[in-house]
Amino acid sequence: MDAASLVERIPISDLARGEIQNVVEVRGVNKRYKRTVALRNTDLDVHRGEVFGLIGPDGSGKSSLIRAIAGVQQYDTGVITVFGNRIESERSAEQVKDRIGLMPQGLGNNLYPQLSIDENIDYFAGLRLVPKNILRDRKENLLAMTRLTEFRHRPMKQLSGGMKQKLGLVCTLIHQPEFVLLDEPTTGVDPVSRRDFWSIMTDLAHQSGMTAMISTAYMDEAAYMDRLALFMDGRIISQGREETLLALASGTIVTYQAENASSESRRIRQKHPLVQAFGDMVRVFVRDADPDAAIAEIAKIATPEHGPMIAKSPELEDVVASLLISDGFTTSMANESAQVDLPDRSAASSIHVDGPALIKSDELVRDFGKFRAVDHVCLEVHAGKIFGLLGANGAGKTTVIKMLTGLLPPTSGNGRVAGASIVKASQVVRELIGYMSQSFSLYVDLTAMENLRFFAGVYGLSSSQCRERIPELVKCVGLQGYEHRLTADLPMGIRQRLALGCALVHRPRVIFLDEPTSGVDVLGRRLFWEILTRLAEDEEVAILVTTHYMVEAEHCDSLALMYSGRIVASGTPKMLRDNLRNSAGTPLTFATSSPTQSLRIARENGFRRAATFGRNLRILTTDIDRDKQHLIALMRDNNIEAFNWHRDDLTMEDVFVDSILSQEERPANSHP
Repeated sequence: MDAASLVERIPISDLARGEIQNVVEVRGVNKRYKRTVALRNTDLDVHRGEVFGLIGPDGSGKSSLIRAIAGVQQYDTGVITVFGNRIESERSAEQVKDRIGLMPQGLGNNLYPQLSIDENIDYFAGLRLVPKNILRDRKENLLAMTRLTEFRHRPMKQLSGGMKQKLGLVCTLIHQPEFVLLDEPTTGVDPVSRRDFWSIMTDLAHQSGMTAMISTAYMDEAAYMDRLALFMDGRIISQGREETLLALASGTIVTYQAENASSESRRIRQKHPLVQAFGDMVRVFVRDADPDAAIAEIAKIATPEHGPMIAKSPELEDVVASLLISDGFTTSMANESAQVDLPDRSAASSIHVDGPALIKSDELVRDFGKFRAVDHVCLEVHAGKIFGLLGANGAGKTTVIKMLTGLLPPTSGNGRVAGASIVKASQVVRELIGYMSQSFSLYVDLTAMENLRFFAGVYGLSSSQCRERIPELVKCVGLQGYEHRLTADLPMGIRQRLALGCALVHRPRVIFLDEPTSGVDVLGRRLFWEILTRLAEDEEVAILVTTHYMVEAEHCDSLALMYSGRIVASGTPKMLRDNLRNSAGTPLTFATSSPTQSLRIARENGFRRAATFGRNLRILTTDIDRDKQHLIALMRDNNIEAFNWHRDDLTMEDVFVDSILSQEERPANSHP
């Protein structure tokens, strides 16, 4: 169902009639938590009917501002007004609470675990006094938009992380608020559902007059925002449209193929710190250089055997990462990230290209009553390799991991992990592996060091082994400066690195990571993946990871994509992109004066997989010239301006979305 068909009209209020132009006004707001400054002299306006974005690293102040505006948290000094009403206490916030919706950060933090999806929605509708004759249709529409209809009777506690997020969104929108505040609502949500989410949000804002303030950890979502504010260290560094923020750090991205991309990137980093390795490709941000100068600069220091160099404009993620490590805007996390010191490759053991399969599943099946969560899954992960398990929310990824780690017995099938049977020796398996679950599993009332010592004891390390191993882990995962801070007070990115350290304390040969970087900022994610790459290459660890950041899938040696409990596609990232290019073509993107109408017209005229990205429309085509002329004519016939046409590169998100939508279009009884 198209998101546009789900839009309902919000009753016209004084705001919609134009008597108040700004929904929110923030002037000189400051907030401090003991020694930590969360907000520093913050000023911003949110206009009626716009989608206003908050972006920035962990602990930069985004959540504090959202809670203050919603009236659920007091601030120290300054003035906040919402709908013209000054918000300075819970009592004053009561004046506007019936007109706003708040979705807090965290997986299902505003939901009730024992209640089903239906019961949660009905409960929130009752709190908001939604008439029963309106509730049914509105609920059906929102369930369809979030792809939760078939799970409506499942208890919230049995939902995947992304499904909890989508249910939280439905409960926030059920009373049709005029203004919604959503704190990282798409964290842990798969790319297909993220596109659905943004379609409905932009339609509600631009067609119905609803206003939204949304924080996000996904930099690519900036394209959907009308305006943004970039937060760092409690300050707003810049605000405006996406292009305003892109101008904060000029430069060029240079990509090229290298024989050993990981080793190459470590060498390049000595002069250009923002460099990444994706498979056999190196991607480096050269600050303050035009394309020709950037290529010349990298060519001087690259290995002679490198492939052709391609220059591109930096993306917002590159700009934010650049600001995080620059002298002017260094946060504590960025500073520590830059200092992580992993072992030299020269000191590591030799690499066996065809190492043994340390993870192997044979026709794994898991049923929950009549529901089949995992359907005959087969996979292998070899020593020294990173295997990515992708899939929509509820596809069965976490269930596969729980069976392979011995936490959940399979209904049928078998598997071996580090040589031990997951059926006959599940306890042995748990002793041989490292595991980071989707939900945060550390003790928040202990310090980072106390957590490391506790898990070392659980895994049976002696006192002398702890004295040797724990300092190594602190250095390896970048916890310097955080050793004696309570885990509850750590930014999300640091918490995840601590969780990884706890999973590695006993030197496992196999690591399972279930969405390890959800909610972690750009610099934290890049560091996390560098750590994983070095673990695989230098210590021959086999790593199985799930993720919804499709750019992270490029770090994996091989991938499997799950749908409804089955593996429907597998291969290397390049192989999967090549398969899509051969079947569906390459992306063509153009800007449009009416994105919602353009999307509807494109889909009605044969471009079924068209998608919007902010004001841009994107299609896959096997004949660019033909389809471009067709679309130009369609837009012209409907008085829609179309401009800035350009050809894009295929991404893993394109692969993911096409694979999922292809499966959804199959007859219910067919198999891939």
